[in-house]
Amino acid sequence: MNKIMNNPLKTRNDVIEALNELLEPFNDKFDDKLTGIELIATGVGYGGKTASIETMLRLLWGLVPLEVNQINHPQSKRVLKGIINGTNPDHEQYWGELTDFDQLIVEMSAIGYMLLLSPEVFWNPLTEKEKTNLVQYLHKVNKVEAHDCNWLFFAVLINLGLKNVGRSYDQDVITKNLNRIEDYYIGDGWYKDGPDAHIDYYVAFAIHFYSLIYSIAMEKEDPKRCKLYKERAKLFSDKFVYWFSKEGQGIPYGRSMTYRFSQVAFFTVYILAEVDSKDIGWMKGVMLRHLRYWFKQPIFNGDGTLSVGYTYPNLHMSENYNSPGSPYWSLKSFLILALPENHLFWATIESPFPDLKEIYNDSKTEQSIIRDGKHVVMFPNGYRHMDEHTHTAAKYEKFAYSTHFGFSVSRSNVSLSEGAFDSMLALSEDGEYYRVKRKVVEKEFHDEYFYMKWQPWKDVTVNTWIIPGLPWHIRIHKIISARDLKLTDGGFAIESIPKGKLLDLSKEYECYLESNEKSVGAIDLLNDGVIESVTANSNTNILHPNTIIPSITHHKKPGEHLLIHGFYGALNKNVDSYKENVVYYNENNHKFHLNGKIVKINIE
Repeated sequence: MNKIMNNPLKTRNDVIEALNELLEPFNDKFDDKLTGIELIATGVGYGGKTASIETMLRLLWGLVPLEVNQINHPQSKRVLKGIINGTNPDHEQYWGELTDFDQLIVEMSAIGYMLLLSPEVFWNPLTEKEKTNLVQYLHKVNKVEAHDCNWLFFAVLINLGLKNVGRSYDQDVITKNLNRIEDYYIGDGWYKDGPDAHIDYYVAFAIHFYSLIYSIAMEKEDPKRCKLYKERAKLFSDKFVYWFSKEGQGIPYGRSMTYRFSQVAFFTVYILAEVDSKDIGWMKGVMLRHLRYWFKQPIFNGDGTLSVGYTYPNLHMSENYNSPGSPYWSLKSFLILALPENHLFWATIESPFPDLKEIYNDSKTEQSIIRDGKHVVMFPNGYRHMDEHTHTAAKYEKFAYSTHFGFSVSRSNVSLSEGAFDSMLALSEDGEYYRVKRKVVEKEFHDEYFYMKWQPWKDVTVNTWIIPGLPWHIRIHKIISARDLKLTDGGFAIESIPKGKLLDLSKEYECYLESNEKSVGAIDLLNDGVIESVTANSNTNILHPNTIIPSITHHKKPGEHLLIHGFYGALNKNVDSYKENVVYYNENNHKFHLNGKIVKINIE
């Protein structure tokens, strides 16, 4: 994939060439008799047959915008043949019946997208019998139950596609689902991904993405709702841009990280829907820098297909619903190819970010986002609930999420090395089996700090205050415990390189590590803990296969205890920048000196 790594991504032809290279590995994977595409033999919760259908249909997220201008890409014909076969009840590999919560509900939405944006290529060539079979199959989505989250949009897209080609569709389902999605809206452009759900990239590449597709299709028939969706998208864009670095990296946070460059899909549909042309310059810059960043990462399998993982192939951090073809959800970001060559977007010069605050506090999401040059870190205030998705604690409940240090996913809760507890407080009774924050029971969000109360056991309560900042942030933990505990507070995980190359500048109550032009550190402000540099198990961090985590460990008897720690993360190797007076605690008045500022918190 050397070509894509060196693609300048300046022109529309450059972007088309990048898409073609992503599609090229499938040239030898099609068979006219098949109704899906099988990739490497890894498992997924919904089985191999559905996974093969998923792989084939997810290619449509890239092919459909390409075919808006009727390119007639060879793989468009192959995918269409697979759809014809799969929806033919007499075919030996017919897709079969749809069931409640079926993964095919998700994948069929790409067919709705196909009928909505590129019917000339994907609908007109069908025979009347093939059209009837396809319509009948798509109507199955109106008779099954979908998860109460962004999934409700899939039936909307399918029915809009049927409407667009003049076939029967279910307006009641469209109306019911859109009305239910209104219940997810929390204001200022933000949604939750369901009634009791997390706020993550699904707000961008799912809910807003589909809302704006709706506004493109239905602007004349449903102007009120379409106007509302565009207004919300405008509000959201001003906040979502904070999730990206100047280099185009998105903050790794939440589930479905293997969808990678779908992180900028929202910006592509924003431009297609003509929400606000004044935003084209900086959005173009974010999108193209983002794609350039991703195409320089080792994200491909040996056959050139996208791997499951984040910046490198990594099944360990994946979800139960990640099949070998799942990463092709990222092709949603190629919707920008639906814009013709003469569109203003292609003539506009990439602009830098709009002026952004170094400290941005979002009261709706209860997230503080701090910028220090190219480095961006999100400090989330936790959630009162959790879900059954894989590694929820690691993906949502850490104290900090960094564009350049990423986050780690535990191999097990046995030992600090297997736990890889970066940006977490881990608690253990025996020094082997650890527990971490999985949800909070109380929380408060303030501009200068936030507070969370959580309970790893019924008889252990942890009150945590976070003072966000860069390069330093402070964590205060007041622990009330009926147990004898070993506690380890982990900082940012830094990439470890061959022995002798990692610079360790630690002393008694301070730990500083430098590697590859980055540095991390930890300091115990009460001087009663033990500094540890924890070598995490390989492949636990989503950015780097091998990492070391600066950590502070305490042994505490039953009772009430106070821990106050400072953690450091920066994109430099200048030891002078550590400066001992950057973090300081005055116990007489609970004043914290942090990055040149003073914050006062009542921790009594």
